[in-house]
Amino acid sequence: MKERLLFLLLVTFAFCGNAQNLDPLLTKDIDAQEEWVLSIMDSMTVEEKIGQLFMVAAYSNKDEKHENFIKDLIKQYHIGSLIFFQDEPIKQAELTNTYQSLSKIPLLIGIDGEWGLNMRLKETFRYPWNMTLGAIRDDNLIEKFGEQVGKHCKRMGIHMNFAPVVDVNTNPENPIIGNRSFGENHINVANKSVAFTKGLQSQHVLASAKHFPGHGDTSTDSHHTLPVVDFTEERLDSIELYPYRKNFDAGIGSVMVAHLSIPNLESNTELPSSLSQNIVTGLLKQKLGFEGLIITDALNMKGSANFSTSEDVNLQAILAGNDLLDVPLNIPETVAKFKEALASGVLTETRLDESVKKILKTKYWAGLNEYQPIKLHNLLSDINTIEDELLHRKLVENSITLIKNQDDIFPIRNLEQQKIAYVKLGEDDNTDFIQMLKKYTQVDVISADKLDGLMGLLAPYNKVIVGYHKSNANPWKGFKFKDRELVWLQEIARNHKVILDVFASPYSLLQLKSFTNIEGLVVSYQNSKISQELSAQMIFGALSTKGKLPVSIKNEFNEGHGLLSSQLMTLGYSIPEDVGMDHTKFYRVDSILNAIVEAKMVPGAQVLVARKGKVIYQRNVGYHTDQKKRKVTNDDVYDLASMTKILASLPMIMHMEELDEFSLDSELGTMIPELRESNKDTLTVKEVLSHYGRLRAWIPFYIHTLDTVTLKPSKKYYRTKKSSEFGVKVAKDLFIRTDYSRDSIFKLIVDSEQRERPGYRYSDLSYYLFKKYIENHYRKSLDELTQQYFYKGIGANRMGYLPLEKFEETTVIPTEKDDYFRFQLVQGYVHDQGAAMQGGIGGHAGLFGNANDVAKMMQMYLQKGYYGGYRYFKAETIDMFNKRYYADKKVRKGVGFDKPQLNPDIKATCGCVSDKSFGHSGFTGTYTWADPETELVYVFLSNRVYPNMENYGLVRHNIRTQIQQFIVDAIIE
Repeated sequence: MKERLLFLLLVTFAFCGNAQNLDPLLTKDIDAQEEWVLSIMDSMTVEEKIGQLFMVAAYSNKDEKHENFIKDLIKQYHIGSLIFFQDEPIKQAELTNTYQSLSKIPLLIGIDGEWGLNMRLKETFRYPWNMTLGAIRDDNLIEKFGEQVGKHCKRMGIHMNFAPVVDVNTNPENPIIGNRSFGENHINVANKSVAFTKGLQSQHVLASAKHFPGHGDTSTDSHHTLPVVDFTEERLDSIELYPYRKNFDAGIGSVMVAHLSIPNLESNTELPSSLSQNIVTGLLKQKLGFEGLIITDALNMKGSANFSTSEDVNLQAILAGNDLLDVPLNIPETVAKFKEALASGVLTETRLDESVKKILKTKYWAGLNEYQPIKLHNLLSDINTIEDELLHRKLVENSITLIKNQDDIFPIRNLEQQKIAYVKLGEDDNTDFIQMLKKYTQVDVISADKLDGLMGLLAPYNKVIVGYHKSNANPWKGFKFKDRELVWLQEIARNHKVILDVFASPYSLLQLKSFTNIEGLVVSYQNSKISQELSAQMIFGALSTKGKLPVSIKNEFNEGHGLLSSQLMTLGYSIPEDVGMDHTKFYRVDSILNAIVEAKMVPGAQVLVARKGKVIYQRNVGYHTDQKKRKVTNDDVYDLASMTKILASLPMIMHMEELDEFSLDSELGTMIPELRESNKDTLTVKEVLSHYGRLRAWIPFYIHTLDTVTLKPSKKYYRTKKSSEFGVKVAKDLFIRTDYSRDSIFKLIVDSEQRERPGYRYSDLSYYLFKKYIENHYRKSLDELTQQYFYKGIGANRMGYLPLEKFEETTVIPTEKDDYFRFQLVQGYVHDQGAAMQGGIGGHAGLFGNANDVAKMMQMYLQKGYYGGYRYFKAETIDMFNKRYYADKKVRKGVGFDKPQLNPDIKATCGCVSDKSFGHSGFTGTYTWADPETELVYVFLSNRVYPNMENYGLVRHNIRTQIQQFIVDAIIE
């Protein structure tokens, strides 16, 4: 036996002239494979052999009648293979186990899984289509894709996947291939399909190259008719057949033959290629030397079914050289026909045995010699893994293609100079795209019924993002622009700077008459959630574009063209595993958030976690108040309380220090004339911002303004209506005397006594002083300055002072039911009394914001002052302020920034962060922290003081730092 096998191998090697073209169905243990195959064949009847040739269509969404039909075919006609279509995986697995139990010889199970099992099965993972993958430069990602699909097939008891499609799609009007092809370049198609094949077959799932000899340049669909491919043999050999030869060299196990009319290969133009001996045997087996399994395309398709009766078609396919009949019809009649052919000599037993042997070798190769039923436990989770999600993100990220970038419009920079509109074209959903765009800055969605109305609405905008969204349901869906949309697009582009983002086939761009007025052009290929999200991130520079066009767009953009865009180091958005964290560890964060809402420690909260520049956890829980009328959303803004110090005052202080307006060793008396010869004259910037300057902790300014009898705001200081004398708004219908707000508060601080003992004591007072210093210097409010220098530039459009002037009232979270000063629900007005008495703009409090925008500022600090393509601070400035200067005096603070605890009894952090880390907390129940060593940013926002300040559960139980510990524990790198 060994000598015979060795002889066959030597003959094969001599014929092919290429050792790589040896039989791909052979296993490492050739002897055991041969023994298993021969042992089965020796015991098979003619009927059983004929039955092995059939791969019958099976459905998991049909009734009992269909299931009994399949069972009958297995028992009576000994069919050897099934190809499953529709519905859901558990039912298919159950049916597979049932059908396998009825078969004497294990069944070969196949599926069409070009973009994964989701091509046929619900509740399974959907990967991108081949046209999308064709844009990827790194073929290792395609191999990984094939490997994952192979794992899914293996877990589902599937042994053969009818993929990859290796058709070279050179015809944009192709109605059936199109998005299923890797593109128009035969080399790219070859490389991508080989990579997929290697990945798939690494899991011992057979790949099947289709549709031989090439369905890419057709204008009709073989499901409905017989397409004609009228090319010369030279053209077919150089283009269509090239990917097949490369796949044969790579060891692909199977080829699927298409139903095509190819006059230059088969003179009978009515004979489909799948039934042509000249094509199947002469070209595929003899000329190309393919020794793997050969299977027809589905024989219920009109391209073959129209040729003759089903039984004649089935016989002709075997006589042509195919081994396996895909979706054959009329099995009983076909069996009778085959037996007649054997009796007459039209079909020889040698020819029958040749195919049966190859089918059995395939079964052994796929592991069916040791068949085990499919285990149903955890089936769905095993074929929908976090590894799949992570790979999907990488595939899409590497595919999105920037093909035009006039005037460097992409990515969008200098957000403070932009007024951006978004206009939708196409009829499919765009929700995820819009939501992601709005995470970066204000983007207004503009729509109108008529073009004139639209252009009028767009007039104030200097940038327009046009999203073209077409159905992502399947790759055959239409992708063409409507005539009206083409007119609108050209008119928008003629009057505005435009970025056009195409969430559809790149062939849609063939309809555009001109690209002249379109400054930025992006092809995102598919209108999936992940494509929308990642493409939006690229528009604002969180990610760079890497893809290349898999097809040409007229003479404007050649196949292979693709621009690499800049990465601006803005925050991205991803999943924990993308940055070396375990998503399951965040279940503990979910649990504790649910628990604190249930325990009424907070009515609701926002929590955000970013690592390595990517937000990987963003959760909103609970409601605005205990009335549970409005749920917390991403856009809602909270009173940030003392986080204002590091998010508003400190950046302005650092900015002025860089301009040499003062140094850390400057004395307050030299900076603020009113402090000269006071007890604060010689205090330095470093001392007071480190809370080492012996300043009092705070002064209850508001108490001095209450009526001594009623304990309500005194008419001496307050009015319910605004006037020149009472011009500072403290709360709704409450205005304080202008001179008190401007002068008296500051004088009380100047005249206040110092603490006698040196050492650490947290104090707000220095930030009152610095606010005055900053505003006097610039002659603008701190509100205006922070917007001008920071918030607009980083796209923090949901952060600022005086929220009711900037945001919808319904998005401003109420803080407290005040029964001691303002005697009202505090909503949209700063909770801190001293900041309220300054009109809501305090150096120490008054800032409102959402978690996303807080994270932007913290990420800017983490990146040593760089964000969004702009350097806000020198790296050394960040280091200067993020330093303990009085650690030997047991002062844990940096200059402005809070730092990890020195005293283990004080829970400033979880104790799990590095000494380089920094952040701040707020009285209202807020907290943010960044750690350069782990590259983590953590934001916790809540209104824990609702309904009143006595609600101390969040503080008492150290909830914010407990969550911080869970976050650090989630790091798996």
